[in-house]
Amino acid sequence: MQARLRKRKVYTRSLWNFTVTDEEGRELQNKGSQMAKYFLYAAIIHGGIAAFVTFLGAFGDIIGVLPLAVARVIAGGGPGMWFTVGYVMYTIVGVVATAVTSLFYYYIENVEGKVYKGAAKALSWIHLILGNIGVAGASLCAMWGGYYGAVAMLPKGATTLDAHHVLVLVEQPIAAFIGLALIGFFAGGLGYLSMMRSKS
Repeated sequence: MQARLRKRKVYTRSLWNFTVTDEEGRELQNKGSQMAKYFLYAAIIHGGIAAFVTFLGAFGDIIGVLPLAVARVIAGGGPGMWFTVGYVMYTIVGVVATAVTSLFYYYIENVEGKVYKGAAKALSWIHLILGNIGVAGASLCAMWGGYYGAVAMLPKGATTLDAHHVLVLVEQPIAAFIGLALIGFFAGGLGYLSMMRSKS
């Protein structure tokens, strides 16, 4: 019984590494996940951009950077909904979901002990690059269009047609960025499935 207890593995985790030790503290293996790192870095970058956008939204009109308070844009509805949807999508998908995605790669490469290589590695890079560019591009375009669409309605006598002239500028870019994001997500999903089915 005591011999069995000595051989029992104890798992400890740090930010980047997954370390396996026995009960006496001797390290049995130490692995890191490069893709998990990259997705976590991406989530940090997205978080910084989201924080900057939040700062502008709260104080941009006060410090003279923006012509209209974002609170008025959101409360006004109409084109302001574009800004709201873009901001929420960026916070959830760009920041939170990207950070959670790193856990998938962490699990596959560390807990399952499998290594991304070959086609699976290429799919993971497509996931990282296209997924993040697509989400950021679509969200920021929606925020830009929603904000300046609301600004276009400020002058006396302005109508929703004035906002439409702004929003139409970002319709195709948003669609293109969403397409890139979907390609990235699809590639990531294929990579997950291929790695889960592989034996090494």
